[in-house]
Amino acid sequence: MGFLLTFPLSMYPNKKLLDSVLQNRALLHVLFWLVGLLIAPFSSEQTIQELSATFIYRLVGMPIKIGATYLLAYYQIPKFFRMKKYGLFALSFLLSALVFTIIYRYNNIHLAEAWAGDSEEGESLLQIVKQIDFTFLVYFPRVYGYAIIFIFIKMIRGRSAEKKQLEALKKEKTDAELNFLKAQIHPHFLFNTLNNLYALTITKSDKAPSVVAKLSEILDYMLYQCKGDRVPVKKEIELLEHYIDLEKLRYGERLQHSFQATTDDPQTMIAPLILVSFVENAFKHGVSGATDQAIIEASLTIKENRLYFRVFNSKPVKAQTDERAYKDGIGLKNVQRQLDLTYPGLYKWQVEELKNSYEINLEIECL
Repeated sequence: MGFLLTFPLSMYPNKKLLDSVLQNRALLHVLFWLVGLLIAPFSSEQTIQELSATFIYRLVGMPIKIGATYLLAYYQIPKFFRMKKYGLFALSFLLSALVFTIIYRYNNIHLAEAWAGDSEEGESLLQIVKQIDFTFLVYFPRVYGYAIIFIFIKMIRGRSAEKKQLEALKKEKTDAELNFLKAQIHPHFLFNTLNNLYALTITKSDKAPSVVAKLSEILDYMLYQCKGDRVPVKKEIELLEHYIDLEKLRYGERLQHSFQATTDDPQTMIAPLILVSFVENAFKHGVSGATDQAIIEASLTIKENRLYFRVFNSKPVKAQTDERAYKDGIGLKNVQRQLDLTYPGLYKWQVEELKNSYEINLEIECL
């Protein structure tokens, strides 16, 4: 039952109490029928004048209404109607409606009227059955009036529950896919950096300890600090700086680089591990195969919850082989999928590729 949800939550002084009530199905059912009983004076016929008599009539009729409602809602509809057994549903409903209306009228005459002080002798059960057309037409709305309301509310509540369940499943699927994409980034990034470290250790470079320290900081962030779906942009800026520092140690004088980051709010929240892939791609395809000086330029700006990110890299004259299928595999295609999942309709991605250069401009609305 979900009828209480139509009231603004601000009307209730204790939201926790309201939530606990809404989660208690048995209590909601009791409240539904209690409300139906209490509003009886406003739905009674003009022939019933006294308030006490009104409640007697409604109280006597309430068990019949409850029985008819639950039989219809929890047996006839799910067992017959939803299973497309329409003939059995119609037969079952008609027979039960006849029985309930006969019992309802009989109780009205022989119980409610007597308890309300009416001494006149009413129709017998046989007479009521013989007047089945009158009994059905007059008492059917009384028996099934609340059933219609009950089923309507039940349908709304069921649709709401299904919608929440579908949304939860969709979110779980999205989270699982994002986690899978992030998991692909980690080994790929680690593989490249370890290759860099290996090259430095072969030459017994004094830069090797610095590489280990930077790599430790990067992995700590990737594995432990960015498990949520959003992180402060200052953390991503630090990651980019650490990554660029690693590449500077590797390439030395061969690399001409710049990285600028300006933000009006360092706590602006963005999706993690997206920006670094663009920079990694620039180094892989702009520097690793270059025989002369390579250029890498990156800039990040945050202004009024909007992110602007630009990455430019020069390209070597000789085209590189892409044995690991970075462009079509776990690189930029991976990043674009993450953007689709985390910023649907909220990002723009422009690529300008020339013979000697490659540039990416990304704009994200950080909501």
